[in-house]
Amino acid sequence: MEYDEKLARFRQAHLNPFNKQPGPRQHEQEPGEEALDIAPKDALPELSAGEPEFCCTERVMDLGLSEDHFSRPVGLFLASDIPQLQQAIEECKRVILELPEQSEKQKDAVVRLIHLRLKLQELKDPNEDEPHLRVLLDHRFYKEKSKSVKQTCDKCNTLIWGLIQTWYTCTGCGYRCHSKCLSLISKPCVSSRVSHQAEYELNICPETGLDSQDYRCADCRAPISLRGVPSEARQCDYTGQYYCSHCHWNDLAVIPARVVHNWDFEPRKVSRCSMRYLALMVSRPVLKLREINPLLFNYVEELVEIRKLRQDILLMKPYFITCKEAMEARLLLQLQDRQHFVENDEMYSVQDLLDVRLGRLGCSLTEIHTLFAKHIKLDCERCQAKGFVCELCREGDVLFPFDSHTSVCTDCSAVFHRDCYYDNSTTCPKCTRLSLRKQSLFQEPGPGVDA
Repeated sequence: MEYDEKLARFRQAHLNPFNKQPGPRQHEQEPGEEALDIAPKDALPELSAGEPEFCCTERVMDLGLSEDHFSRPVGLFLASDIPQLQQAIEECKRVILELPEQSEKQKDAVVRLIHLRLKLQELKDPNEDEPHLRVLLDHRFYKEKSKSVKQTCDKCNTLIWGLIQTWYTCTGCGYRCHSKCLSLISKPCVSSRVSHQAEYELNICPETGLDSQDYRCADCRAPISLRGVPSEARQCDYTGQYYCSHCHWNDLAVIPARVVHNWDFEPRKVSRCSMRYLALMVSRPVLKLREINPLLFNYVEELVEIRKLRQDILLMKPYFITCKEAMEARLLLQLQDRQHFVENDEMYSVQDLLDVRLGRLGCSLTEIHTLFAKHIKLDCERCQAKGFVCELCREGDVLFPFDSHTSVCTDCSAVFHRDCYYDNSTTCPKCTRLSLRKQSLFQEPGPGVDA
């Protein structure tokens, strides 16, 4: 009988697994309800004595149907608006605290809580089809596609979750912000300032005091104080002004004024606006060291070597401009990252000075100088034909203006041996001939005049 009862319960659950009925022993027939009739023909035939007995426990025959699949999920997982999601999050947090520690149900509830919070954040910042380009206050914001990298919004100073939030980056200054923060931006793009007024503050930390700022942030005008109430005042070493914690993240940058005056490359704390400005200006040649601090060349020997190499490159430039082979080989493109090196020998950028201190600029310029000299003096016959012969001694090899043992006349650009040219008893013969020719032209009588 016990086997028949289990078989009947199994068939009943198999026919309708979502409407389990209690067993015959536990079921009490109500008035008007027909009792379940299991026909003997529906039962399996009795097992013979030689066949193994079918003995399954109650747990195996239940097939997991005792689990409540249609109970209400923890945390109102089907909530669709913000109030319902907030209510579901609170309910899920309460359930997590009530469940036993490290239990499977508690872990499942934590997973539900994470999904609920992600859904709430997605509703607050919907990932809808937004324009890929937005122009605002000279900023050119492009929508980012990166979903894995965590960034910080420059406006609200919170994390940008690229997986569920839409965010933009300015291609001009690198300003990053949420799509919802775009309308709150009040400062123009730093790149426009660089384009119109590319110059550095060359006074070291020109502080004027908090009273000159009316105890407000120099950028967003929020109230600040040195005591940290209501917000901490942080000084920018570049501008000397004070900023709030939202506009000053304690970023470090090399200060140009300290470099040109003290040859000091130690990074110091600057505001966000100053950091973006210095980053855009780092490769711009706006420092004329001979005027700002001419004594720096006496202190830094590497700068003297760099200046001599740059002067030689400027003397090589006319050879390349008039040489067909050099133009085809595009030799001057060796300096495409430092275009100002083929224009003058006075202007420097902060990146140039950084490379001088690290020893990289001297090595790279020496290699380029060697390559240029090899083309002019060995590889190209056309450039060799443009050499000079010392007109003072008329001895030695062909001379070029960038040779280390030569000197160039400042008036006629003739090239001589250095020892011959600096002899006080001699002058440039080419200039002498030109002056004599001019004098003879002025002294010749005109036509029709009697001598």
